[in-house]
Amino acid sequence: MTDTTDTRSHMPLGLAQRGYTGVIQHLAAKQAGSALSDVELESRLIELGFVEGARVEILHEGLVGGDPIAVRVDSITIAVRRREAMAIIVA
Repeated sequence: MTDTTDTRSHMPLGLAQRGYTGVIQHLAAKQAGSALSDVELESRLIELGFVEGARVEILHEGLVGGDPIAVRVDSITIAVRRREAMAIIVA
């Protein structure tokens, strides 16, 4: 049997730069350091469309510190803070 697992390394979306494209692997709210509770952050991200298997692309970064970032999730564009994007694990 052939292993077809994606060989790209997994990383938080919050570390990615403009132009990055990848696929959401899972959410890890405990790693984010957000002001929201882990449950609230995960729920919010899911409601916005950050779900396992969705394709993501970073379209734009804010001028000050690169925050927030504009992310295309499948066909929707969403602005999210980098600290919250740290909960989105991509490859």
